[in-house]
Amino acid sequence: MKRIAISLIATLALSAAALAQGLPTVSGTVEKVDTVQGKITIDHGPIKNLDMEAMTMVFRAQDPNLLKGIKAGDKVQFTADRVNGQISVTSIKKGS
Repeated sequence: MKRIAISLIATLALSAAALAQGLPTVSGTVEKVDTVQGKITIDHGPIKNLDMEAMTMVFRAQDPNLLKGIKAGDKVQFTADRVNGQISVTSIKKGS
């Protein structure tokens, strides 16, 4: 029960952050994480705010701390946007 509550709180926090930024939440599967470079490769669905179709691509993490605890094979929910001219993950959490 505690695990479900924590997961629900994390989901709500991600949703609140995405709404605050006005960004849609996108589902994906992590292919690779490069914490040294602050990059993550995700096989993702469409990203409407970037007019991007589903594909696998490398994103820069807006904050490298976002990548902590994320590994290849994880199913994730994330938001992405252009930050300083680069397409970046702005929030991410594990889960379908």
